[in-house]
Amino acid sequence: MGKLLANYKSTILLLLSIIIGGIAGVIFGSKATIVKPFGDLFLNLMFTIIVPLVFFSIASAIANMNGMKRLGKIMGSIFLVFIITALISAILGYIGAIIVDPLKNTDISSIKSIMSSSGEQKADDVTFLGQLVKTFTVGDFSELFSKSNMLQLIVFSILFGLATAMVGEKGKPIANLLSSGSAIMMKFVKFIMYYAPIGLGCYFATVIGELGPQILEGYVRAFVLYLVLSIIYYFGFFTIYAFFAGGKEGVKVFWKNAIPPSVTAIATCSSAACIPVNLESVKKMGVPNDIAETIVPLGANTHKDGSVFGGVLKIVFLFSLFGKDMTSVTGILSIIAVSFLVGAVMGAIPGGGMIGEMLILSVFGFPPEVLPIIAVISTIIDVPATLLNSTGNTVCAMMVSRLVEGKNWLKKAFSKENALS
Repeated sequence: MGKLLANYKSTILLLLSIIIGGIAGVIFGSKATIVKPFGDLFLNLMFTIIVPLVFFSIASAIANMNGMKRLGKIMGSIFLVFIITALISAILGYIGAIIVDPLKNTDISSIKSIMSSSGEQKADDVTFLGQLVKTFTVGDFSELFSKSNMLQLIVFSILFGLATAMVGEKGKPIANLLSSGSAIMMKFVKFIMYYAPIGLGCYFATVIGELGPQILEGYVRAFVLYLVLSIIYYFGFFTIYAFFAGGKEGVKVFWKNAIPPSVTAIATCSSAACIPVNLESVKKMGVPNDIAETIVPLGANTHKDGSVFGGVLKIVFLFSLFGKDMTSVTGILSIIAVSFLVGAVMGAIPGGGMIGEMLILSVFGFPPEVLPIIAVISTIIDVPATLLNSTGNTVCAMMVSRLVEGKNWLKKAFSKENALS
């Protein structure tokens, strides 16, 4: 019990601070804005660290890659499986969010003041190709050092890390520098997160005081929607994936060994903490060692279907809050694409949830002041998201084995095991 509380300590503290802040906002109304400076302090600390954090974490991760010697077929299969399952998650999440709009019947008129004071980025007059160029690049190096250009910074960091890795020994000093920088930034984030319960609680009290308690209903609807989607995906789609991997036998083998990873994910609320258990379980599923030892650590960082669901939910929540059209072709494609980036790509970055949220604000032009509004969603969906993120990697390992080893991989694996025993 003590270990369970230790694993959830930070989540519990954040939830308590949000609840207390929400109650204070309901009771004191607009008077709750007196604590807004404490919330602003937290936001400003986050905003100032976001640029160096993104650069050092991404560039360091790529520059120090050791798994580049893996067979192209294995890596190609992993990439294909990760992309397809993440896209399925994004599409399913979008359908669910459209059917159950989290902010349906919520009065959003009070948010207009925030929009007018902060200002939205205007991209309507730019052509599609022009907007694409602006989305991924900037016209001057100095513009990379702005929290409004997150995706452009990510592209630059990836290329910088790749270049560092490809120059070999000459790049080692820079790679070491990037690793040190990444470690320092993560320690910095840890310092800031000590203050997070106070800062987030105060900001949430201000938000509820300004927007009214009706937004609380939106969070409840968002959580229920996420829970329903998680149940459907966990039992339904994981079974479909297992059937693709190995037919009826694959389904049986998967569910026979899926409980330990699932329980560990729920208990620890950490994909990284699940890596040892996942490795043991996928090997019991018959997955070859080279595939297992590649996909499980890689998946813990880059494949997070639960986070894709969360990305959709956050985007739709903000679209609904700001009255944006999410049923047009452009709206649908942009929601799916950005949620894919937020869940699948941002998962590779330490503290990627926060960076993913900033990416949402940057791409869609929402004011940075609404960051705490979607940060609350991350907190309330943490447990089911970790379950989908972590356990999903085990069934993906089975599908990659099917693509690499062929249709009868499962029979070969267990016949080889029986021969050795």
